[in-house]
Amino acid sequence: MDAAAVAGGVAGPDRRQDREEAAPRARAASPSLTELALAIVEADTLAGKLAPLPPGAPDERLGPALRVEAPVRPHELRVQPARAGRVPPVAGMHDREQRARILHALANHELQAVELFAWALLAFPAAPARFRRGLAVILGEEQRHMRLYMDRLAAHGHRMGDFPLTGHFWNHLGQFSSPRHFVCVMGLTFENANLDFAQEYAAAARGVGDAATADVLGQVHRDEIRHVRFAWRWLLRFAGEQVSGWRSYVDSLAPPLGPGRARGREMCVASRRAAGLDDEFIAGLAAAAPTRPSGARR
Repeated sequence: MDAAAVAGGVAGPDRRQDREEAAPRARAASPSLTELALAIVEADTLAGKLAPLPPGAPDERLGPALRVEAPVRPHELRVQPARAGRVPPVAGMHDREQRARILHALANHELQAVELFAWALLAFPAAPARFRRGLAVILGEEQRHMRLYMDRLAAHGHRMGDFPLTGHFWNHLGQFSSPRHFVCVMGLTFENANLDFAQEYAAAARGVGDAATADVLGQVHRDEIRHVRFAWRWLLRFAGEQVSGWRSYVDSLAPPLGPGRARGREMCVASRRAAGLDDEFIAGLAAAAPTRPSGARR
């Protein structure tokens, strides 16, 4: 290479070849989606739980399925018995301190969702690539929801770990036996129910003049519609044409989970239609008596 080329910053053949050889090495050195998911599940800091997944992370699916039994957590975020983490009802939004406890519980739901979508990337390495990419996208949105709730929690003078955290979603790990079961529990039960709860809490927050919290809940609700749509479309693919989506959903769950846990006391039909659920599924939900996590009627 001549001096003019060096001075002008023009790459000659040797430098171009070096770059071309370095590119595959750089890609190979990038953490895989599986490795990044494991880092989230095993993170012992809040920052580690919220570490974003790079959009272009390679999905190499190295090794066999890994089914982690419980997440690693920093001490202040450790899972405690349900009785220690009782959450005020929606009427508690009228009291600032109770509202903080509600926001803390909502952030905890998002934390568990982050961990469990990462868990699914570890547990289902043979699932379709588009399904796994969808899991990664939703994981990132759950991280964003958690940050939003944490911001509102900070505005109320609190932070994550100020109140006990329960592991309600993790308690149903035994039902996550396949990708079909995963979307039925996470997407079509817990996130489906949030189509009602997020709106109920948003209305309560707006009613006491907390527009910022209501706006966050509104954003979560809009995102949940897409999450439920993702779960529904994949359920139909996993179920095949021999059985309806509703029948596959019902057959995929064991008590205390079921249709009654997939809705609130007031069910928003419009949100389910926006998510693409069919008439049979919506009618089945409407006919189900809403239940609490214990299985008791709500």
